[in-house]
Amino acid sequence: MREINLDRLRTLVSISDLGSFAAAAKALNLAPPTVTLHVAQLESRLGTKLLVRGTSGVTPTGIGSSLIERARRLLGEADEALDEVRRQVEGRSGRVRVGASTGALAYLLPQALDAIGADHPEIDVQVAVLTSEEAMARLAAGTLEIGLVALPQSPVAGLRIVRWRRDPMMAFLPARWKDTPKRITPQWLGERPLILNDATTRLSRLTAEWFATAGLQPRARIELNYNDAIKSLVAAGYGAALLPHEATAPQPDSRIAMRPVRPALWRELGTVYRAGSDDGATQRVLQALESLQQR
Repeated sequence: MREINLDRLRTLVSISDLGSFAAAAKALNLAPPTVTLHVAQLESRLGTKLLVRGTSGVTPTGIGSSLIERARRLLGEADEALDEVRRQVEGRSGRVRVGASTGALAYLLPQALDAIGADHPEIDVQVAVLTSEEAMARLAAGTLEIGLVALPQSPVAGLRIVRWRRDPMMAFLPARWKDTPKRITPQWLGERPLILNDATTRLSRLTAEWFATAGLQPRARIELNYNDAIKSLVAAGYGAALLPHEATAPQPDSRIAMRPVRPALWRELGTVYRAGSDDGATQRVLQALESLQQR
């Protein structure tokens, strides 16, 4: 036996606590010869006597007592480690790495995090601000458990992509602007100063495609990748923007007028995670996200 087995140490500690081989065998649900073999293997491995049989029972030698003291700590740490893994498998604790865009972080993801914090406080959700492409790459590399990504996405082996939400894109206009139509068209908006998402985002491509339906390629006054900052600039009268609006989200600043667009435009989001994942903590986070799902 090249290494000391934890089962052997557990047997040794049990004999010391209960005072006999027979009692230890019963407590550990082992055959008496197995208990005897465990002690013999330990003594052979260490080259010394660990227990002494007497008329009043079994007592440890000096070296045996020292080993038993250390064994208690080792077994306690091993039990704690196994319990922690068990809690993670059951979804009661663990670490879940989530990648999401700033758009999802602004309103949607915090609701899921609030539910997780209330129901499963031992689950540590670590959030990274990522584009959809970055999230897909990290999921494929195994450095992310869940991604909130813009749809559509090309299939990736080993990953499951599930449609999550479909929220309307709305025109956000400075309320001070006069005579704004009830529905905003590309032609009308293209003649106004624009605040758009930067070219690295799916929202930028959606917006460009919307303008392209009217043969337009308007230039933005400024490009950003943070929707709340865009809304602040709209409120200040700096320009107009096309942004998603979740049905349950609070109404924007009173200095902003929100209008539907024609043709209608939608922002679709999906959840992505590794297929066949049995990590309980990840499943808990997915369940919290599903509560915000739009059918």
